[in-house]
Amino acid sequence: MSAPAVFLDRDGVLNAARVIDGRPYPPADVSELDVLPGAEPSCRRLAEAGLRLIVVTNQPDVARGTQSLEAVREINDRLAAELGLDAVLVCPHDDGDGCNCRKPLPGMLLQAAGAWDIDLAASVMVGDRWRDIEAGRAAGARTVFVDRRYDEPAPVDPDLTVSELEESVPWIIETTARRP
Repeated sequence: MSAPAVFLDRDGVLNAARVIDGRPYPPADVSELDVLPGAEPSCRRLAEAGLRLIVVTNQPDVARGTQSLEAVREINDRLAAELGLDAVLVCPHDDGDGCNCRKPLPGMLLQAAGAWDIDLAASVMVGDRWRDIEAGRAAGARTVFVDRRYDEPAPVDPDLTVSELEESVPWIIETTARRP
C-alpha cells in the first residue's frame, strides 16, 4: 500500500544557504555545511509519524563546473546521517540541459514515488524557492514554502508558508494523516 512522504529541498530548508546579493547558494563543501537548528528535531518528529524523508535537490553548480559531484555527495551523506533521511535525490543539471529531474519539473518526486511506493497525493513538498513549490504541485503533492525572503519571485499559492521548517511539522503530520 502506498504511503505518504515528505519531500525536502536541501539548501535553505535543512541547511543554511549562503545568500549572496539576495540569492541562495549551496555550501561549497562539507566543511561549510551548517545544519539549521530546527532540522534534526523536525525530521525526527516527521519520521516518528511514519513519514519517509526524501531530499530532492537541484545542484546545478555541478553542471556549471563550480562544484564537484563528490562534494555534493559528501554534504548529502552527512545530512542523511545527521537527520535520518531515507534518501537524497540530486539533479546535477542546469536549466539548458533539458532533463526532467530539475525542479520545477517533478522528475525527482516521480522517481522517488516509484522507487518507494509513495502516495504523492498524500505527500508534502517543502522548499524555499518557487521551483520547489512548482515541482510539488506538478507531482500532485501539497506544498510548504519556507520563506527566506530571497531577492527572487515567491511561489504562487503554496498550501502553507512558514519561516522555519519546524513551524510546518504539525501541519504536515495532520495533512498526511488525513489522506485525500
